[in-house]
Amino acid sequence: MIPRTLFSSEHELFRESVRTFLEKHAVPFHGQWEKQGYIDRNLWNQAGEAGMLCSHLPEEYGGLGADFLYSAVVIEEVSRLGLTGIGFSLHSDIVAPYILHYGSEALKHKYLPQLISGERVTAIAMTEPGAGSDLQGVKTSAVLDGDEYVINGSKTFITNGYLADLVIVVAKTDPKAGAKGTSLFLVEADTPGFDKGKRLEKVGMKAQDTSELFFQDVRVPKENLLGQAGMGFAYLMQELPQERLTVAIGALSSAEAALQWTLDYTRERKAFGKAIADFQNTRFKLAEMATEIQIGRVFVDQCMALHLEGKLDVPTAAMAKYWATDLQCKVLDECVQLHGGYGFMWEYPIARAWADARVQRIYAGTNEIMKEIIARAL
Repeated sequence: MIPRTLFSSEHELFRESVRTFLEKHAVPFHGQWEKQGYIDRNLWNQAGEAGMLCSHLPEEYGGLGADFLYSAVVIEEVSRLGLTGIGFSLHSDIVAPYILHYGSEALKHKYLPQLISGERVTAIAMTEPGAGSDLQGVKTSAVLDGDEYVINGSKTFITNGYLADLVIVVAKTDPKAGAKGTSLFLVEADTPGFDKGKRLEKVGMKAQDTSELFFQDVRVPKENLLGQAGMGFAYLMQELPQERLTVAIGALSSAEAALQWTLDYTRERKAFGKAIADFQNTRFKLAEMATEIQIGRVFVDQCMALHLEGKLDVPTAAMAKYWATDLQCKVLDECVQLHGGYGFMWEYPIARAWADARVQRIYAGTNEIMKEIIARAL
């Protein structure tokens, strides 16, 4: 196997601490969280104390000023353990950068320390009942009225939505301007007129608190606008490469974990007097998966290296997201098959991972949209 050279000894020490934290505070409880539909709120505070949230944020806001690889370590370890209910990466690597890059100093000093500590859980409200990958189709409106914007509309499929204390809302400030009429707003969950709908029951990722959000005459100070009015779509496009890279990182780690579970299972399980792993079909399937995962790992690590240098472009991030999630789903399906009937039992981690993986080809932009992005750049 090709050794990984991207991570330093300091990154690996952090990995050990993250793994220890998750094995103590999350693994024993994840089954119960799947039944209740959300993780315990206290885990966010514990993760903040352990330095696992928003480690990349500058020290002036209470962060560690760490590089993106510290975020990658958290994503990899959460994915490796199948802890798909934990929405740390969306909070740290998707929401926090919008505030850091486009928020005023007042907003950054007000909110970023609370994101780092876990005092506030965050979400980003893009998707609507009638607008998914096509963010230009957003209908939620924000109308300036004096010193406040009045927001009306609804959102769906919002990760961290049930527990969220602070939400970035994508809204139209000029419905006639198309993409150039989109803006981003910070909305606190206790703002009058902001209501959370039911937690959505999903095929997989059952411990992740995915919710509907409703906005009826929600008034927010105009200072809660991120960046400039009408620039929201441009900001979204600028930040999406990192979001898609985080999805690819998690997909590869999930596939690697699934392969290891399957290696262990097929070596122990016997049929017709010998281990499942001793059948040529099994060996060839395992060899194919190991090879494809290795290829994916090298590519995604290279994308991380580019991202550290600020050189990861939109088409390459789209390639990573679509290819890694397609591979993840392929690997998990093969691994379920090699587990036989036990692969379809919820008590086995492979079954949970298989159910959890399917949505990754859909969110952060469907893989069909990823191919469109790539094709336009050719």
